[in-house]
Amino acid sequence: MLNFCIKTDTKTGEKYLVTSLHGKALLSVPQLSKGTAFSFEERLEFGIMGKLPVRIETLADQVTRCYQQCTKYNSALEQSVYLHSLHNRNQILFYKLISEHLEEFIPVIYTPTVGDAVIHFSDKYRQVARGIYMSYPEREHLEYILDNRANPEVDVVCITDGEAVLGIGDQGIGGMDIPIAKLMVYSLCGGINPNRVIPMAIDVGTNNKQLLDNPDYLGWNHERLTGEEYDEFVDRVVCTIRKKLPNAFIHWEDFGTANARRILERYNKQFCTFNDDIQGTGITALATILSATKALGQKLSEQRIVIFGAGAAGTGIADQIVDGLMTTSGLSEEEAHRCLWLVDREGLVTDQSKNPHPSHMAYLRPRDEWQKWNVTNDSNIRLLEVISNVKPTVLIGCSAQTDAFNESIVKAMACDIEHPIILPLSNPTTRSEAKPNDLVRWTDGKALIATGSPFPPIDLNGKMINIAQCNNARAFPGIGLGVLVAKPTLLSKGILLAAAHALAECSPAQTDLTAPLLPSINDSEISAKHIAAAVAKQAVKEGLSDVDLSNIEQVIDEIYWKPKYLPYRREE
Repeated sequence: MLNFCIKTDTKTGEKYLVTSLHGKALLSVPQLSKGTAFSFEERLEFGIMGKLPVRIETLADQVTRCYQQCTKYNSALEQSVYLHSLHNRNQILFYKLISEHLEEFIPVIYTPTVGDAVIHFSDKYRQVARGIYMSYPEREHLEYILDNRANPEVDVVCITDGEAVLGIGDQGIGGMDIPIAKLMVYSLCGGINPNRVIPMAIDVGTNNKQLLDNPDYLGWNHERLTGEEYDEFVDRVVCTIRKKLPNAFIHWEDFGTANARRILERYNKQFCTFNDDIQGTGITALATILSATKALGQKLSEQRIVIFGAGAAGTGIADQIVDGLMTTSGLSEEEAHRCLWLVDREGLVTDQSKNPHPSHMAYLRPRDEWQKWNVTNDSNIRLLEVISNVKPTVLIGCSAQTDAFNESIVKAMACDIEHPIILPLSNPTTRSEAKPNDLVRWTDGKALIATGSPFPPIDLNGKMINIAQCNNARAFPGIGLGVLVAKPTLLSKGILLAAAHALAECSPAQTDLTAPLLPSINDSEISAKHIAAAVAKQAVKEGLSDVDLSNIEQVIDEIYWKPKYLPYRREE
């Protein structure tokens, strides 16, 4: 484990770091190395004088130099390689550099560029001790594996099994790069101390034939476990985490549709846990819709919402909207479900759908509704036919089908709705259901748009329009910060709804219809703190936390981690 602790000087109140490491060992630990920023006194005390150039730089000096180095690379993938190399040399410098250039570098370390890193994980693997691998062949040693973690104290464990990564599917052990990136975002946008998190991969094999046939594949070369074997292993991993780290917040990421919801429902009544693909996506999408409807002077209950893509993300969004309709608008559960139409690869989800997924059951559209429609095939009602008959006010994409929202579909929607709300949310950028510039052109600039991946601003009659990124990174960092502050026993529906409303309250579109529907990534600290306060207040209201709310904003400010160097003292 990392050999250091942070103390406070009783006379000056100044924080300082204490470690017994010295010499090359100190310089080789990315969580501790300051590189050229070690002071003259520290170089003497820790035996590193002469191991560094004579000039002593400030953190600001280092950021300037590293930014110049990074921006010389032409591609995002090259920049990603550089930044990860920096992360593995000097963690504080890495976070400080990105925090000062969030909008530019978040897409490089996170979506969409992280998708390329995942695909090439085994081919380009660099030996870095970051994260924990819970592999099925090593199932008898899970406690020993977790005891080998670097961090003695842990606030967040982000777990994937790599089955449903972004829009690229089963990536096996390569999925590890996703929890690593997610936790970076937790730190950059939610102030979570990176020394108190663990990225974790549950290796249960892969069904990706390219990986199984790749002699360089680093994971368990075996078809994926299913059924009882899979569930028992996941439960074994969870029990190990709960035994060793009972206060850790467990974040599930990129699990397949068949497993994601079942795992969440199995554990979310036992301890504080969260599935970002289901709940994070739902919260962010609901916040975007709330922002848009408020900007238009409309009510959530007045919307007709079509969701294209009825997997974990699509049904997660639908469920969150239903909760919002019931809580905000006072609708019954049945009335709320009637506001949504789900379309999957087989067409509209109806009461005649073959073998509907359990998560679809509440959304099956009744025969007496769609039989009146003008469609070519009752058993396969396509998206354009749904749009033409439902005349939705909101269209959401979670399908990973590139350009699925084509000109015919968008114009069919816009001919009936003055300001259609269109959210092509699939990641990465290449999988987006539509490009914002096309949506603007096809709707004469009247559509309210948010996308899952970042897109450049659009020139609309001489005015540059920034497109909001409806990405989970707008929500989960603030939720994690709120959990860290309030320590709720569970993450309830009420807490998640409070987070969605808090995020919507930060929307620039509240005062300008042409402004983005969600706050900029550059304002992530403000929105994360606002969400965290809402989470804490709702947790106390529901009796799930006993945190003192009288100074909650001050507590959040104090706990919010920011990258900076501390003075070092040698452990005696």
